[in-house]
Amino acid sequence: MPHDDSAQQKPTHTPPDSRSAEAASPERRVGRHRAEDRRPRGRTWHASTGVRVALAAGVTCCLGVGVVVGTQTGSGDEEPLRESLADRAVSAAEADRRASRTYQRDSVPSPGSSTSASASAQPTVPPRRPVRPKPVAGLTQRQMDNAKTIVDIGVGLRLPRRALVVAVATAMQESDLHNLANDRIAESSRYPHQGSGTDHDSLGLFQQRPSSGWGSVRELMQPAYAARVFYRALREVPGWQELSVTAAAQAVQRSAYPGAYAKHERRATTVVDALT
Repeated sequence: MPHDDSAQQKPTHTPPDSRSAEAASPERRVGRHRAEDRRPRGRTWHASTGVRVALAAGVTCCLGVGVVVGTQTGSGDEEPLRESLADRAVSAAEADRRASRTYQRDSVPSPGSSTSASASAQPTVPPRRPVRPKPVAGLTQRQMDNAKTIVDIGVGLRLPRRALVVAVATAMQESDLHNLANDRIAESSRYPHQGSGTDHDSLGLFQQRPSSGWGSVRELMQPAYAARVFYRALREVPGWQELSVTAAAQAVQRSAYPGAYAKHERRATTVVDALT
């Protein structure tokens, strides 16, 4: 049975250029399936959100600062944009200069700083050895060293020059400025000494006796201690400053030969002058 397609099917003819005509026609740009283009006229738009503009804000010796600005470009906003970028560049350059000055101040080590590289690089200077006094008045170096000990103790006690001369003259007479042990006292030889004597129990530079209360054997074998107790006894002599060297020395030592100290006064004066 023949099919009758005339009632059910009707040939439909679509002009071949309908789509192209629709796309080309400016009146067809707005319709059911197209949104109206509401972009303002006279301004250029891009697919991205804007154009990113990089500005070099300042250059230092080692550092650079960049400022990136995202904005839309347009013929009406061009002049405000330039002013804004110029202001940003000035501010960034000023901040960079301040940072550079701060870095320079912080990098300079403070004077005397033990943590700075220059201070740590300096070699350590060893302490200077005390200079031994040059002998005078016919003394040996050992005798001059002992005389210096006597003078230094007197200066430390703030005694006048007269007391120093009396003390040096006394030690010249008693021990010839040598720190003497005593052969009768075995203990005395255990300590540093420069010879020995045999007079009773006399010891050291001033031949002071432990039995007379001057001190222990160990103490009297120390030149500094012997000089200190001598000065202490001298200051207890009434009017010792007006006494002669012989009289002042005898008042302290109570020697069997009281006139023997006078012959050492000139040499003792020369030694004191050299040491003060």
